[in-house]
Amino acid sequence: MRGLKKIAILIVACLFVYLSLFTWNLRTGHLDALSSHTGLDISGIVLKPGIWIAEQVSGFWHRYIYLVGLKQDNDQLRAEAAELRRTNMLMGAQARSAARLESLLDFRPPEKWTVSGARVIGQRMGPAGALDTVVVDKGKASGVTDDMPVVSLQGLAGRILRSGAATSTVLLLTDPNSRIAVIGANNRSPGMLSGQGYGEPLQLRYVNQNAAVDPGELLLSSGLSGIYPKGLPVAKVTKIRRSDISLFLTVQAEPLVDVAGLEEILLLSRVPEAAVEAGTGDAAASGAGADAEPEAGKEDANGAADQ
Repeated sequence: MRGLKKIAILIVACLFVYLSLFTWNLRTGHLDALSSHTGLDISGIVLKPGIWIAEQVSGFWHRYIYLVGLKQDNDQLRAEAAELRRTNMLMGAQARSAARLESLLDFRPPEKWTVSGARVIGQRMGPAGALDTVVVDKGKASGVTDDMPVVSLQGLAGRILRSGAATSTVLLLTDPNSRIAVIGANNRSPGMLSGQGYGEPLQLRYVNQNAAVDPGELLLSSGLSGIYPKGLPVAKVTKIRRSDISLFLTVQAEPLVDVAGLEEILLLSRVPEAAVEAGTGDAAASGAGADAEPEAGKEDANGAADQ
């Protein structure tokens, strides 16, 4: 009972206080002003963390979207840069190839020889893989035959070892099986030039001890073997050694052609004798016709004078 009485007294006191404050607030309005300011402050305290979190989430999302777009743009630019580099490399290679081909077009073959171009498509392939060889993209269908001389702009490169239907194998002058009859450009001393393998100097054999050979002298094909035309540059003398126990000089030379860097080559073929004779006959006939015309004109002039 005492507990109920205390609760009742507390309720009556609270009502009294409430009614007193309500009455006082009606007369002054202080409580309304206080509650309005206090409520705004509480609302601000409650809302500010939420607003901050929303701003952070929104900023993170926008940054993420921006970074995704930036990455896509970056990937696209990288792909375009790679494509431009590839195009630039291809154009550079084509320009260098065009320059080489233009130089090849200026090559003038020796007299009674014709020239045709071919492209290197492989090295050390097939049964001849153990030899210093390259494979070119022309064969018997293009008129290529065995032992045709092969040259580049720098000089003699070798000869056709074996010709197929559409491709041919070239035996390079650096191979130990290669033999080229040469003669010095200055002293005209003859010899036989043979290879000793790629990266090794060429060996000039059968040069007499008393023969005149100078270091740096250019070696030209002599044409004695019947395979190569006369006068093609082949190699340059690099070392000369004399021996008391040998009848011949020991002479080393370096090839003028970089056989490892061959990309395009020239094939030399002889002009058939019938074509040469026909050309000579046509020239003689043309000369005779030219001589006959003045004679005929002379006879006409004499006849007119007689009349």
